[in-house]
Amino acid sequence: MTSRTAVKAPGVVSPSRPRRGLARLFRPAWIPILRRTKPLSGVWGWDRGAPVDRYYIEKFLDQHRRHIRGHVLEVGDSRYTGHFGSGVVSSDVLDISAANPQATIVADLALTDALPESAFDCFILVQTLQYVFDLEAAVREIHRTLKPGGVLLCTLPSVTRIGSRYLANDFWRFTPASARGLFRDVFGAAIEVTSVGNLLACTAFLGGLAAEEVSEKKLRVSDPYFPLLVTVSARKSSSPEAV
Repeated sequence: MTSRTAVKAPGVVSPSRPRRGLARLFRPAWIPILRRTKPLSGVWGWDRGAPVDRYYIEKFLDQHRRHIRGHVLEVGDSRYTGHFGSGVVSSDVLDISAANPQATIVADLALTDALPESAFDCFILVQTLQYVFDLEAAVREIHRTLKPGGVLLCTLPSVTRIGSRYLANDFWRFTPASARGLFRDVFGAAIEVTSVGNLLACTAFLGGLAAEEVSEKKLRVSDPYFPLLVTVSARKSSSPEAV
Protein backbone atom coordinates (compact mmCIF):
# COMPACT_ATOMS: atom_id res chain seq x y z
CA MET A 1 0.00 0.00 0.00
CA THR A 2 1.07 3.56 -0.59
CA SER A 3 0.94 6.40 1.90
CA ARG A 4 0.40 10.10 1.36
CA THR A 5 4.03 10.78 2.18
CA ALA A 6 5.88 10.63 -1.12
CA VAL A 7 8.95 8.49 -1.66
CA LYS A 8 11.94 10.83 -1.61
CA ALA A 9 14.95 10.60 -3.86
CA PRO A 10 18.19 9.59 -2.14
CA GLY A 11 20.09 12.68 -1.08
CA VAL A 12 17.14 15.06 -1.43
CA VAL A 13 17.26 17.75 1.25
CA SER A 14 13.81 18.88 2.33
CA PRO A 15 12.24 20.26 5.49
CA SER A 16 11.50 17.78 8.27
CA ARG A 17 7.95 16.52 8.67
CA PRO A 18 7.23 18.89 11.62
CA ARG A 19 8.55 21.85 9.61
CA ARG A 20 6.39 20.92 6.64
CA GLY A 21 3.43 20.70 8.98
CA LEU A 22 4.20 24.16 10.34
CA ALA A 23 4.43 25.49 6.79
CA ARG A 24 0.92 24.23 6.14
CA LEU A 25 -0.32 25.66 9.45
CA PHE A 26 1.12 29.16 9.10
CA ARG A 27 0.61 29.42 5.34
CA PRO A 28 -2.85 27.86 4.95
CA ALA A 29 -3.62 27.07 1.37
CA TRP A 30 -7.22 27.25 0.33
CA ILE A 31 -8.26 30.67 1.64
CA PRO A 32 -5.77 32.75 -0.39
CA ILE A 33 -4.94 30.42 -3.28
CA LEU A 34 -7.27 32.00 -5.84
CA ARG A 35 -5.97 35.46 -5.01
CA ARG A 36 -2.32 34.65 -5.65
CA THR A 37 -0.35 35.09 -8.86
CA LYS A 38 2.43 32.78 -7.63
CA PRO A 39 2.18 29.36 -6.03
CA LEU A 40 2.57 28.70 -2.31
CA SER A 41 5.53 26.46 -3.15
CA GLY A 42 8.18 26.90 -5.82
CA VAL A 43 9.11 23.20 -5.72
CA TRP A 44 5.81 21.49 -6.55
CA GLY A 45 4.82 21.28 -2.86
CA TRP A 46 7.86 19.31 -1.62
CA ASP A 47 8.42 21.92 1.10
CA ARG A 48 4.87 21.43 2.40
CA GLY A 49 4.62 17.64 2.18
CA ALA A 50 4.11 15.29 -0.75
CA PRO A 51 3.40 16.90 -4.15
CA VAL A 52 -0.08 16.12 -5.42
CA ASP A 53 1.19 14.38 -8.56
CA ARG A 54 3.22 11.94 -6.42
CA TYR A 55 -0.02 10.68 -4.88
CA TYR A 56 -1.09 9.42 -8.30
CA ILE A 57 2.37 8.33 -9.44
CA GLU A 58 2.87 6.14 -6.40
CA LYS A 59 -0.64 4.68 -6.64
CA PHE A 60 0.15 3.69 -10.22
CA LEU A 61 3.49 2.10 -9.34
CA ASP A 62 1.95 0.30 -6.37
CA GLN A 63 -0.66 -1.21 -8.67
CA HIS A 64 2.09 -2.44 -11.01
CA ARG A 65 4.72 -3.48 -8.47
CA ARG A 66 4.58 -7.05 -9.79
CA HIS A 67 6.31 -5.78 -12.94
CA ILE A 68 9.18 -4.09 -11.05
CA ARG A 69 11.41 -7.12 -11.00
CA GLY A 70 14.49 -8.60 -12.63
CA HIS A 71 16.69 -6.01 -14.36
CA VAL A 72 15.14 -2.57 -13.79
CA LEU A 73 16.00 0.79 -15.32
CA GLU A 74 14.87 4.09 -13.78
CA VAL A 75 15.60 7.71 -14.67
CA GLY A 76 17.46 10.04 -12.32
CA ASP A 77 17.67 7.71 -9.31
CA SER A 78 16.38 4.35 -8.12
CA ARG A 79 13.91 5.51 -5.46
CA TYR A 80 10.89 3.72 -6.94
CA THR A 81 12.81 0.59 -7.85
CA GLY A 82 13.86 0.28 -4.22
CA HIS A 83 10.46 1.14 -2.77
CA PHE A 84 8.14 -0.84 -5.05
CA GLY A 85 10.41 -3.49 -6.55
CA SER A 86 10.30 -7.18 -5.64
CA GLY A 87 12.73 -9.73 -6.97
CA VAL A 88 14.95 -7.03 -8.45
CA VAL A 89 18.18 -8.63 -9.69
CA SER A 90 19.91 -5.42 -10.76
CA SER A 91 19.04 -1.74 -10.82
CA ASP A 92 20.38 0.81 -13.29
CA VAL A 93 19.89 4.58 -13.33
CA LEU A 94 19.71 6.53 -16.57
CA ASP A 95 20.60 10.20 -16.82
CA ILE A 96 21.58 12.48 -19.68
CA SER A 97 24.11 14.16 -17.37
CA ALA A 98 27.32 12.56 -16.16
CA ALA A 99 27.17 14.91 -13.17
CA ASN A 100 24.58 12.64 -11.54
CA PRO A 101 26.59 10.37 -9.20
CA GLN A 102 23.77 7.81 -9.18
CA ALA A 103 23.74 7.38 -12.95
CA THR A 104 25.03 4.01 -14.14
CA ILE A 105 24.07 4.78 -17.75
CA VAL A 106 24.70 8.24 -19.20
CA ALA A 107 22.78 8.59 -22.45
CA ASP A 108 20.23 10.62 -24.38
CA LEU A 109 16.99 8.66 -24.54
CA ALA A 110 16.16 10.07 -27.96
CA LEU A 111 19.35 8.85 -29.65
CA THR A 112 19.29 5.61 -31.61
CA ASP A 113 21.21 2.78 -29.93
CA ALA A 114 21.88 4.93 -26.85
CA LEU A 115 20.80 2.14 -24.49
CA PRO A 116 21.72 -1.55 -24.36
CA GLU A 117 19.43 -3.69 -26.48
CA SER A 118 16.91 -6.10 -24.87
CA ALA A 119 18.47 -5.50 -21.45
CA PHE A 120 15.66 -4.65 -19.01
CA ASP A 121 12.60 -6.40 -17.61
CA CYS A 122 11.13 -3.10 -16.42
CA PHE A 123 11.69 0.57 -17.28
CA ILE A 124 10.31 3.11 -14.77
CA LEU A 125 9.89 6.43 -16.57
CA VAL A 126 8.30 9.04 -14.31
CA GLN A 127 7.56 12.59 -15.52
CA THR A 128 10.43 12.60 -18.02
CA LEU A 129 9.19 12.62 -21.62
CA GLN A 130 8.07 16.26 -21.45
CA TYR A 131 11.78 17.11 -21.62
CA VAL A 132 12.45 15.02 -24.74
CA PHE A 133 11.74 16.84 -28.00
CA ASP A 134 11.84 13.79 -30.30
CA LEU A 135 9.18 11.67 -28.62
CA GLU A 136 8.89 9.07 -31.36
CA ALA A 137 12.63 8.36 -31.26
CA ALA A 138 12.53 8.09 -27.46
CA VAL A 139 9.68 5.57 -27.49
CA ARG A 140 11.46 3.46 -30.10
CA GLU A 141 14.59 3.43 -27.92
CA ILE A 142 12.53 2.51 -24.83
CA HIS A 143 11.04 -0.41 -26.76
CA ARG A 144 14.47 -1.51 -28.02
CA THR A 145 16.04 -1.58 -24.54
CA LEU A 146 13.28 -3.72 -23.01
CA LYS A 147 13.63 -7.48 -23.04
CA PRO A 148 10.91 -9.43 -24.86
CA GLY A 149 8.00 -9.39 -22.42
CA GLY A 150 9.49 -6.40 -20.58
CA VAL A 151 7.22 -3.67 -19.23
CA LEU A 152 7.39 0.11 -19.36
CA LEU A 153 5.76 1.99 -16.47
CA CYS A 154 5.46 5.61 -17.54
CA THR A 155 3.77 8.74 -16.19
CA LEU A 156 3.25 11.88 -18.26
CA PRO A 157 2.13 15.34 -17.13
CA SER A 158 -1.12 16.82 -18.37
CA VAL A 159 -0.95 19.77 -15.96
CA THR A 160 2.20 21.00 -14.25
CA ARG A 161 4.27 24.11 -13.77
CA ILE A 162 7.52 24.65 -15.64
CA GLY A 163 10.43 24.11 -13.27
CA SER A 164 12.81 26.97 -12.64
CA ARG A 165 15.62 25.19 -14.52
CA TYR A 166 13.56 23.96 -17.46
CA LEU A 167 12.26 26.97 -19.40
CA ALA A 168 14.45 26.07 -22.36
CA ASN A 169 13.69 22.34 -22.50
CA ASP A 170 10.18 21.66 -21.20
CA PHE A 171 8.43 20.80 -24.47
CA TRP A 172 5.23 18.82 -23.99
CA ARG A 173 2.02 18.14 -22.07
CA PHE A 174 -0.01 14.99 -22.72
CA THR A 175 -3.57 13.70 -22.97
CA PRO A 176 -4.68 10.06 -22.99
CA ALA A 177 -5.30 10.37 -26.73
CA SER A 178 -1.80 11.66 -27.50
CA ALA A 179 -0.17 9.07 -25.23
CA ARG A 180 -2.18 6.26 -26.78
CA GLY A 181 -1.15 7.29 -30.28
CA LEU A 182 2.49 7.75 -29.31
CA PHE A 183 2.95 4.35 -27.68
CA ARG A 184 0.62 2.30 -29.89
CA ASP A 185 2.75 3.11 -32.95
CA VAL A 186 5.65 1.23 -31.33
CA PHE A 187 4.18 -1.21 -28.77
CA GLY A 188 1.03 -2.10 -30.69
CA ALA A 189 -2.06 -3.04 -28.70
CA ALA A 190 -0.16 -4.12 -25.56
CA ILE A 191 -0.65 -0.79 -23.81
CA GLU A 192 -2.89 0.49 -21.03
CA VAL A 193 -3.40 4.25 -20.84
CA THR A 194 -5.25 5.95 -17.99
CA SER A 195 -5.79 9.53 -16.86
CA VAL A 196 -5.99 10.49 -13.20
CA GLY A 197 -6.85 13.67 -11.34
CA ASN A 198 -9.58 16.27 -11.43
CA LEU A 199 -10.07 20.03 -11.32
CA LEU A 200 -9.36 20.23 -7.59
CA ALA A 201 -6.18 18.16 -7.87
CA CYS A 202 -4.93 20.28 -10.79
CA THR A 203 -5.68 23.51 -8.93
CA ALA A 204 -3.95 22.27 -5.78
CA PHE A 205 -0.88 21.07 -7.70
CA LEU A 206 -0.46 24.29 -9.67
CA GLY A 207 -0.93 26.27 -6.46
CA GLY A 208 1.90 24.42 -4.73
CA LEU A 209 -0.24 22.62 -2.16
CA ALA A 210 0.80 19.28 -0.72
CA ALA A 211 -1.30 16.14 -1.08
CA GLU A 212 -1.81 16.19 2.70
CA GLU A 213 -3.79 19.42 2.29
CA VAL A 214 -6.37 17.83 0.00
CA SER A 215 -9.03 15.32 0.99
CA GLU A 216 -7.97 11.87 -0.19
CA LYS A 217 -11.60 11.15 -1.02
CA LYS A 218 -11.47 14.02 -3.51
CA LEU A 219 -8.07 13.04 -4.86
CA ARG A 220 -9.48 9.62 -5.71
CA VAL A 221 -12.00 11.17 -8.11
CA SER A 222 -10.84 10.95 -11.73
CA ASP A 223 -12.38 13.37 -14.23
CA PRO A 224 -11.35 12.64 -17.86
CA TYR A 225 -11.90 16.29 -18.73
CA PHE A 226 -9.41 17.52 -16.11
CA PRO A 227 -6.50 15.05 -15.99
CA LEU A 228 -3.49 15.90 -13.86
CA LEU A 229 -1.36 13.21 -15.42
CA VAL A 230 -1.49 10.21 -17.73
CA THR A 231 -0.20 6.75 -16.85
CA VAL A 232 1.02 4.23 -19.41
CA SER A 233 1.77 0.55 -18.96
CA ALA A 234 3.24 -0.96 -22.13
CA ARG A 235 4.57 -4.47 -22.68
CA LYS A 236 7.07 -5.45 -25.37
CA SER A 237 5.96 -8.48 -27.32
CA SER A 238 7.60 -11.77 -26.34
CA SER A 239 8.31 -12.24 -30.05
CA PRO A 240 9.15 -8.68 -31.07
CA GLU A 241 9.24 -7.60 -34.65
CA ALA A 242 11.60 -4.88 -35.84
CA VAL A 243 10.31 -1.39 -35.10
